[in-house]
Amino acid sequence: MKLTPLSDRVVLKMTEAEETTKGGIILTGSAKEKPSVAEVIAVGPGGMVDGNPVTMTVKPGDKVITDKYAGTKITLEDVEYIIVKQGDILAIVE
Repeated sequence: MKLTPLSDRVVLKMTEAEETTKGGIILTGSAKEKPSVAEVIAVGPGGMVDGNPVTMTVKPGDKVITDKYAGTKITLEDVEYIIVKQGDILAIVE
């Protein structure tokens, strides 16, 4: 099944949290903080949103940082995705 976002929506796949700190401490599942870095899977066409033109600035394959509580979570074929508005993306990680 393929997800095709509409308007200014972006489909993201969250990356896994680090399991070891820089100092070498292994974190348990409950001690891990939910990551805010995600990979862009699909991008909507942009266009007019609420009467304003929107140009999409992210593309599939980009790594981005999102607002912690943004988007709608969905699970397809045992993979969790989040659909967010482009405005909920805070930065592109290079």
